[in-house]
Amino acid sequence: MNTPRTIKYESSLADVLKKIIDEKKSRLLVTEDGKITGLVSEKDLGIFLLTDATERTLDEIPLSEIIKKIISVDENTGIDKCAQLMMTNEIGSLVLTRNDEVVGIITKTDLVRYFTKIDSQKIVGEYMSPYYAWQYSDTPLYKVVLKMIDEKISRVILRDHEESPVGIVTFRDLFNLALSLGDKEDVLDNTDPLISVIFPRKGFISDSGFGGSTKINEIMSKDIVSVNYDDDLIKTAKLLLEKNINGAAVLSGHGNIIGIISKTDIVKALAFLL
Repeated sequence: MNTPRTIKYESSLADVLKKIIDEKKSRLLVTEDGKITGLVSEKDLGIFLLTDATERTLDEIPLSEIIKKIISVDENTGIDKCAQLMMTNEIGSLVLTRNDEVVGIITKTDLVRYFTKIDSQKIVGEYMSPYYAWQYSDTPLYKVVLKMIDEKISRVILRDHEESPVGIVTFRDLFNLALSLGDKEDVLDNTDPLISVIFPRKGFISDSGFGGSTKINEIMSKDIVSVNYDDDLIKTAKLLLEKNINGAAVLSGHGNIIGIISKTDIVKALAFLL
């Protein structure tokens, strides 16, 4: 487990952003009167920045608007039970308690790291997700963002019009882009140079502003990390940790993308192996 990092309930989204960046943490526990009562993750913050349609700066938005309830377990709970709880509740972390006091936090990444240390003879193909989302690389940004939000997915493979994969865009790419714009008070909408609007957030899902004028190939990564269908699952888990990514494309024997293997898939494997 890791030592929890906290932030006060009265904070603004600007405070959350600064703390997440400064401390290089993907989630913070929220305290009220010295007691931990909630959690905020970089994913929660990113989704808010991408979908909120108000014209407020980050200093004007209270943390209370994106706080999530914590799910806690006793620190002596088995790893398999922790993995099952994450899968059942579709969450990326659990708060750990001792005598009803919070003593730490365990994340999906921690469970993947644990998986690399157990004796498993599993291959990628047994646990990969055969479905993967894709779009053409010249698709407007807002259509890709809406697909990710609607389908609750964190990555989209990009193809050219000859159906060859040319890149990938992840939620983290959008999150970083949202943060780079999210604390600006005024951004010029390039569809009409006479009008100044706020689109760090609503512009991402707008077909008339930033989201409509930006093509996804302008922000995509051309480096698609991939593994083979019959690769060892432990080796793949180590690769995800080494590259600091949440998922990789899975290739068939002919080199075609046939699915995705993610940290979530590996946690699922852990839940059934132990």
